[in-house]
Amino acid sequence: MNQIPTAQNPSPENLLSFLPGEKRALALPPFFLPLTIVHGMHPGKKLLLTAGVHGCEYCSIVAAMELCRELDPKELSGSVVIAPIANMSGFYERLAALVAEDGKNLNRVFPGKADGSHSERLALEVTKLQDWADFYVDMHGGDLHEAMHPFVFVPGMADAQVTDYAREAAGYLDVDVRVLSKATTGAYNSAAIRGVPSLLIERGGLGVWTRAEVDAYKRDIYSLLHFLGMLPGKAEKGPAAQRELQRVVYLEAKVRGLWFPADDTRPGKSLRAGQFLGEIRDVQGTVVRRYEAEFDAMVLYMTVSLAVKEGTPLVAYG
Repeated sequence: MNQIPTAQNPSPENLLSFLPGEKRALALPPFFLPLTIVHGMHPGKKLLLTAGVHGCEYCSIVAAMELCRELDPKELSGSVVIAPIANMSGFYERLAALVAEDGKNLNRVFPGKADGSHSERLALEVTKLQDWADFYVDMHGGDLHEAMHPFVFVPGMADAQVTDYAREAAGYLDVDVRVLSKATTGAYNSAAIRGVPSLLIERGGLGVWTRAEVDAYKRDIYSLLHFLGMLPGKAEKGPAAQRELQRVVYLEAKVRGLWFPADDTRPGKSLRAGQFLGEIRDVQGTVVRRYEAEFDAMVLYMTVSLAVKEGTPLVAYG
């Protein structure tokens, strides 16, 4: 049974008009989008956090849920809005990347449409929250079938000052790689193109979460809160030496079949140009596609499931 009260006037202005020092949990109709809204005792920036845009990326979801409980408005300057499970139907149906109502990838339909499908209308509600924010973080990780090396995406198609601020913020995360995105799709890219500095953090995967991964995720968010001046204390740079990747290959399956990655194709592993990445076989075991690295790089994430359809992401490296 739903114990979270439903917002009666769900515009961002009404949702976010509470008094300083208040903390509330609400559900945004008609999607039952759960929100926790934390208004600090002091003025400051406005931060939006979303998790569960892909409903099976559990590390980000657990971290967001715990942040909902932990953030104390008495210590906070500004306001934080957290949507810990943006894609509720995909979460409960255990659908990798998709929304149950229309079978679409929520992260591919931003900024959304008022007269669109379920996913497009849900994206529009999240877009309204993005436009309220001074900074936006979309919390992700590897899906049910994906192994992931922790890293962060920085929007590269926004105005230069938006990208530069997001890049600076990324330096306070405990990840050793940031990827400068050249895409215009995705919730964080959509927000950045409209002028809201944004990041997409990737951590965890394979349909599991661990205490160590969740704690690392929360440390990243707390570091950003210090960087934004929303929590007292000096912001500290992430302990990892961070490098930026501007060239990334997102290798996709060209045929349906059975995926056999090479033993050395693992997240965080280095690759050499021409190195064998893996192969797709048919059900008789005949190799139908082989894949090799185009250049020296590092594996960011990979599919570990045996079954792959045409268009399935196999390996991302850069």
